[in-house]
Amino acid sequence: MNLTLTPAPYPGAPVLVLIAGLGGAGSYWLPQRAALEPHYQLMIYDQRGTGNNPDILAQGYSLSEMAHELYDALLAHGVSHFGVMGHALGGHIGMQLALDYPQAIASLVIINGWLRLNPHTRRCFAVRERLLQACGAPAYLEAQPLFLYPADWMAANQPRLEAEEALHNAHFQGAQNLQRRLAALKAADFSQTARAVTQPVLLVCARDDLLVPWICSAALHEALPDSRLEVLPWGAHACNVTASEAFNALALAFLAATLSSPPSVKEAV
Repeated sequence: MNLTLTPAPYPGAPVLVLIAGLGGAGSYWLPQRAALEPHYQLMIYDQRGTGNNPDILAQGYSLSEMAHELYDALLAHGVSHFGVMGHALGGHIGMQLALDYPQAIASLVIINGWLRLNPHTRRCFAVRERLLQACGAPAYLEAQPLFLYPADWMAANQPRLEAEEALHNAHFQGAQNLQRRLAALKAADFSQTARAVTQPVLLVCARDDLLVPWICSAALHEALPDSRLEVLPWGAHACNVTASEAFNALALAFLAATLSSPPSVKEAV
């Protein structure tokens, strides 16, 4: 798996792994990079079956497989101890890493996580899947911002949305890959295992999230032994993009207190 390891800002800088959501693209984290790079060595990647990691995903592809293949790729780069920042699916991969490889994870930042799929989110996913099946990728991608961003932000950022849509169409992961990754996300259920995640966790969500209600993060907060919940008043599902200044301040303060152990990193080839 191809990973991007940014230059260490200083010797022994901690590694922070950034894991995107269902879109899978590492470029999702652009609003965070300038804030994070002076403090951490960032590991950014396109998830398997997307972007510069093209592949055809097998039926039954699971969250455990996502965590395992990422951990193996990190070890191949000499990274054995790290923090995780994950958005939705990416946060669930982080949780699975914390369960399967607890010695490797220092702390987690999870944006819009959940214990188990909320009925409202299931309905949103079903609508998006039907749109993909009936109308194809262009219609699916045209509708995608409605589930990610606040209406006023979209109205003020039309040229950006048009550019994103063109890029996503050009690099679409394919309907089969998307549906298999979505099936793994919908099957994620931490209701019986969340208490085994003992690392410090920062949970961030937005009260106006259309796709994943903020109460899902609140329920996850109640189940985790060592977590902090921050509910932004505005920002929708992609609140780290739309409210990046507020999000970055929260993340930096949390990471400064929880991500300090030096990783073992060898130069990427």
